[in-house]
Amino acid sequence: MTSPDQSSHDARAPRPGVVFVHGMRTSSAIWEQQLEHVRAAGHEAVAVDLPAHGALRDARFSMPGAFDALDDAAASLDPAAPVALVGLSLGGYTSLAWAARRTPVTDRLAGVLVSGCTTDPRGKPVAAYRELARRVVAGHAAVRTAGRSSLAWAESVRQAGGPWLLRPDGARLRGPASAPGGADLRTLTVAPGQAAGPYRPGWDVVTDALSHLAGRSSLTDVRALEVPVWFVNGARDTMRLEEQRHLAAARDGALVVVPGAGHDVNTDAPDAYNRVLTRALGDFARV
Repeated sequence: MTSPDQSSHDARAPRPGVVFVHGMRTSSAIWEQQLEHVRAAGHEAVAVDLPAHGALRDARFSMPGAFDALDDAAASLDPAAPVALVGLSLGGYTSLAWAARRTPVTDRLAGVLVSGCTTDPRGKPVAAYRELARRVVAGHAAVRTAGRSSLAWAESVRQAGGPWLLRPDGARLRGPASAPGGADLRTLTVAPGQAAGPYRPGWDVVTDALSHLAGRSSLTDVRALEVPVWFVNGARDTMRLEEQRHLAAARDGALVVVPGAGHDVNTDAPDAYNRVLTRALGDFARV
C-alpha cells in the first residue's frame, strides 16, 4: 500500500519534459499536433531540428552533431524534471543511440518512444540504400524499384483492429480517446536557437545519415537502455521488419501497432498516436 507521504511526493513529482526528434528529410514541424497534445496535458515539450534539417539546414548530418542537438534540447527543459524522448525514423535511431550513452543529460531520461526504426541498420541493406541515395543525388532515377518493393511489402502486412498495445506476454490493451490536435505552425516552439519553417532537405542528407547509421546497431542500443522503451509502428510501415527482436531486446518494452498508418505514424494517425503517447508518458512517470 502506498503511504500518504509517498502519495504526496508522487503528486508533487514533475511530469517528464518531452523532446521530439523528427525523421529524415523532414523537420521539427511534423510534431505540431503532438506538441499541442502533451503541453495540454501539462508536459513541457520541445521539438528539435537535426543537422541538415530545418533550422540546422546549413550543417551536414552527423551523429555527434545530432547528439549535440538533443543535449541542447534536453538541457532547455526544467532541470528538476525527468526527460522523455520521442523519435521517428532517423530520429528514432538517433534517440536510441543518444539514450544508450551515459552522460549527465541522459541520466535524467525517464523513457523512450520510437517509431519507424525497428529494422537494425547494421549490415548490407543500409549500404545498398546509401548507394541508391548516392545515385539519386547524382541524378539517376533509381528510386522507383525500391518504392515498388516497399509497397509490395507493405501490402502484405496484416492489419488488426486497434491500435493495440503488445507486451512480451502477448496482452493487448486499449487507451482512451484523445482530443484532436493542431498547433499553429507560426507559433510552434522548437529547440533553443531554432525556428520551424518549410524546408525539405535534398537527397544528399540521406547518404550522410546512412553513413552514420551503417556501423550502428539499434538492437545493441535497445539492450543498453535501463528505462522503458515503447516501439510504436504503423501497420503499413516497411521498417517493422524486426520489431519483435527489438521488443525482446528491451528490458522494459512495449510494442504498439497502429492499423492503417504507414511509416509517418504520428501524422498518418495523429489521434491514435497521441493516445499511445499519453499511455507511454504515464508509463515513464512510474520509473
